[in-house]
Amino acid sequence: MHNLILFDDDIRTQLLPLTYTRPVAEIRIGILTIKEKWEKWLGVSASYITQDYLSTKYPMQVAEVNWVVNASVLPTARLSNIIADLELNEAILLDGELIATKLDDAALRNLLEEKDIDQIKGYELEESDVRRITQLADLTRYNKEELISDHDMICSDRKSIAIPSHVRVTERSSIFIEPGARLGHCILNATDGPIYIGADAQIHDGAILQGCVSIGAHSKVKMAARISGPTTIGPVCSVGGEISRSILMGYSNKGHDGYLGDSVLGEWCNLGADTNNSNLKNNYAEVRLWNYAEERFVPTGEQFVGLFMGDHSKCGINTMWNTGTVVGVSANVYGGGYQKNFVPSFSWGGPPSGLRTYKLEKSLEVAEIVMARRNLELGKLDRSILSAVYERSAAYRSWEKESS
Repeated sequence: MHNLILFDDDIRTQLLPLTYTRPVAEIRIGILTIKEKWEKWLGVSASYITQDYLSTKYPMQVAEVNWVVNASVLPTARLSNIIADLELNEAILLDGELIATKLDDAALRNLLEEKDIDQIKGYELEESDVRRITQLADLTRYNKEELISDHDMICSDRKSIAIPSHVRVTERSSIFIEPGARLGHCILNATDGPIYIGADAQIHDGAILQGCVSIGAHSKVKMAARISGPTTIGPVCSVGGEISRSILMGYSNKGHDGYLGDSVLGEWCNLGADTNNSNLKNNYAEVRLWNYAEERFVPTGEQFVGLFMGDHSKCGINTMWNTGTVVGVSANVYGGGYQKNFVPSFSWGGPPSGLRTYKLEKSLEVAEIVMARRNLELGKLDRSILSAVYERSAAYRSWEKESS
């Protein structure tokens, strides 16, 4: 029996703050996380090679025979077949970077200890064979392809529950609804791509879904919400207002009027009523985005880029976000006027008074209350991870240095 291990490489730093609190493979794009995609394509369970402070919650499992795959790579049928056909000690590369290899347990241990592996054979792939997430903007860039791919994989050879007669439907064959979902008097238009509605999700009266769209299990789309694709709403979210070309990874709320576009929210985020983000500069120029690896704003190659927010971050009512904004983990932002384009983790406040530190114990207390509302516990492992992020992100809270 083969074993699958998904490893983080240097790309992980490019994907902060989302990867502060999870391995790369736990990022959701399309309907599924990257880990869930690989498990379905290769038919095995996956574990992780990730940062030490994450590895207790996300451990590695080793077997006699192991596929070791770069977690930033999105699976396809062709690439999955190439990996499935690898022989022991064979590897596939892209421009010299490891994409996947097949190793026995001894060779894997040598790799982890940075020892030489005897007789390993490497083969270069064509660039067209590999699609990787190498920057935050890639998540929204590739979300449509992943929504379509995941929809085809999940829904093939399965039958959707019946769509109630009071729902207005276009392209019924491209709509899949899991058991337990409840639909009010809403509009489902799959002309531009499929629509997937997860188990026990709720679509309330007046809501409009225009594909490609995925609504995760136990999520709620509130009255008169307008969601246009490609958009992913992960599990246990509550959404309202207008959302376009965005990803909510799970357990996050944008429950009120306001606009969210070309954006990605981690888990346990909350946007206050009438929060709006800009996703296009007034001069229509290419958008730059804060990059943790380079510690500066770098070009994204995209004209439409919105808000990228790490886990457990929140903003107050009427918050305005600039085009191309990155907010770290566990930030609590409010205040009049546009917020800064980069808000460090564990920040508190906003204009005009500026930012100060959101103390760790207070932030953990709030996270515990928020998770309890979903009948979940902020356990020791989660506390340890957030504590590690607090320490690792301190260098970006410049006001702490100024006051010391």
